[in-house]
Amino acid sequence: MNILLIGSGGREHALAWKLAQSSKCDKLFLAPGNPGTENLGINTGIGVEDFSAIENLVLKENIGMVVVGPEVPLVMGIKDHLLSNPALSSLNIIGPDKMGAQLEGSKDFSKKFMNKYGIPTASSRTFTFQTLNDGVEYVSKHSLPVVLKADGLAAGKGVVIAQTNEEAVATLKEMIQERKFGDSSTKVVVEQFLTGIEVSVFALCDGENYLLLPEAKDYKRIGEGDTGLNTGGMGAVSPVPFVDEIFMQKVEERIVRPTVSGLKKEGINYTGFIFFGLIKVGDEPFTIEYNARMGDPETEAVIPRIKSDLVDIFEDVGTKTLHKTKLEIDSRTTTTVVLVSGGYPEDYEKGFSITGIENAQDVLVFHAGTSKKEGKLVNSGGRVIALTAFGSHIEEALAKANLAADTIQWQKKNYRKDIGLDLLKK
Repeated sequence: MNILLIGSGGREHALAWKLAQSSKCDKLFLAPGNPGTENLGINTGIGVEDFSAIENLVLKENIGMVVVGPEVPLVMGIKDHLLSNPALSSLNIIGPDKMGAQLEGSKDFSKKFMNKYGIPTASSRTFTFQTLNDGVEYVSKHSLPVVLKADGLAAGKGVVIAQTNEEAVATLKEMIQERKFGDSSTKVVVEQFLTGIEVSVFALCDGENYLLLPEAKDYKRIGEGDTGLNTGGMGAVSPVPFVDEIFMQKVEERIVRPTVSGLKKEGINYTGFIFFGLIKVGDEPFTIEYNARMGDPETEAVIPRIKSDLVDIFEDVGTKTLHKTKLEIDSRTTTTVVLVSGGYPEDYEKGFSITGIENAQDVLVFHAGTSKKEGKLVNSGGRVIALTAFGSHIEEALAKANLAADTIQWQKKNYRKDIGLDLLKK
């Protein structure tokens, strides 16, 4: 079978690495791909939003499976576009349609969905330009801290945790009146702040059934000890020590099953990943957010632990037989350390030559923001390379990843050396 993987980041490199191992994968195409995937398949250079070019590629190359990595094409309706062509009606697409992708594409939709189906989450209210005065009054008296979220996609930057009521009022006005996040903040969800520890849980759905994948914990703050600005993700670990059988039973019964059954009741044929961004408050799980795809960099920690053939699993999605799927998991720990450009998540310089990748040992190297310039590998994004190492425990895996992180060099490189260490104290 010929397979198309849409995306260009570390998540997609990890998925490509796994898909290319399958005997069922004849040719792997990537749209657009990155320098790390060029030895795994055929990088097409096609952008993730170029639906017509993607459609033409699927037809020309007789592609039987499309795996959608990032959220933007899902929210824009890539699945709806492809399946509207009668010649592609039987195409197996791993990713939800536009309606299903609202779980991530609209915070207001997801909160209403959670409340409708009794899924534990923080209390919230949504405000628009028309109800801005009500919103100002609401946040001026809200308990602190208070969370303000742009309704739509904002590249992971649409969330503000206000520490004072004055900050909350100013942020609400900035989002709605000044359109800080463009169309994404025409609606703003204001919600209660929950105190606890976060964990990422993943389910793969076929529209009827679901398959739970290994959980992970990611690290969003730029600085060690979880300090500084929020980023797209500085690293991840899997499994997560505090996620025991009792906690996962609560997650499955209270969150995963009601979500999957709720989607069916809404008439949504959801085929693809659901990311459950959870927080453990005391011993109880609450849902912070949904994503309509795998997380990044959690994918780089989770996918290497899956021993089963990923193409087989995705075929089970297409035939709605996930309830029969047997998932084989590596019991070892993975730790993923992300190397970023100096200055990230704010302004950073691109185009520095990257060296030392060939000397990195005992790690999987996933490209996230690299490109080729005059034949040389250079940094071209904020998050540049994700390094995943295995170990019998977090310290062993982290030591390998950090050693490799020190081996790979470019000007102003930055990374955290403490990924996962906080979990040892728990």
